[in-house]
Amino acid sequence: MHGIGNDYIYIYCPTDFPSDISELSIEMSRQHTAVGSDGIILILPSDKADFMMRIFNADGSEARMCGNGIRCVGKYVADHGLTDKTCLDIETLSGIKHLTLHRGPEGEVESVTVDMGKALTSDPVLPSEEMIDAPVSTSAGVMRLTAVSMGNPHGVIFTDRLDRTDLSVLGPELENHPMWPDRANIEFARIDGPDEITVRVWERGSGITMACGTGACATVAAAVLNGLVSGPVTVHLPGGDLLIEISPSGSVLMTGPAAKVFEGTYFRNKTIKR
Repeated sequence: MHGIGNDYIYIYCPTDFPSDISELSIEMSRQHTAVGSDGIILILPSDKADFMMRIFNADGSEARMCGNGIRCVGKYVADHGLTDKTCLDIETLSGIKHLTLHRGPEGEVESVTVDMGKALTSDPVLPSEEMIDAPVSTSAGVMRLTAVSMGNPHGVIFTDRLDRTDLSVLGPELENHPMWPDRANIEFARIDGPDEITVRVWERGSGITMACGTGACATVAAAVLNGLVSGPVTVHLPGGDLLIEISPSGSVLMTGPAAKVFEGTYFRNKTIKR
């Protein structure tokens, strides 16, 4: 399944799941010798919410949250008849997230609104000192970065030269910068208007991806902090658009599509090496 091009392999695990899930995520995520994806998302029972999700990136590391992924979880459980609710609570490593499902004319879920919670500028996953439009030295010179947590760490840099930004170089450089306690997702963003932003994403553990839901939320939150946008904002990502709105209570609301590509049985190939 995918949310605007951010694609994961979804496995429903009502009773058990593989003990070597990190290794399985590496194996299955390969683009040319396996399924090919940004990673694996497990859908599990929860004693705190309707369901639980766990996310493993293509490099085997576990992520705390994925905005595009959680929309697909909502679609999966509804379309497979695992729930008849239109409002769901999903447990994640960054807390319980609230989903509202929007069905199409055929009854299948087409889009989902997720209450992502409040964006934070002070959090254990962020640098020890609050960073809002703070200077950071890079191989391309000094850049201004805003650090935001959406339950996972994000570094947002606003630039008018988005098309000239070498994400393959600056992405891993900033992801692994020593200011982060455990690496970070990196967003380069261009302000196109008071309600429109174009974003390119380097995801921690996955590299360049077509989209990042938490990254879109973090980018809009950072833009608001820096006085660059107002009201609901359409975020343009390589895979498509997300609508991001900050509620009166301060919660970040994300609305976007969720799509199924195919389903089947995967036969493990133990002869494939890393």
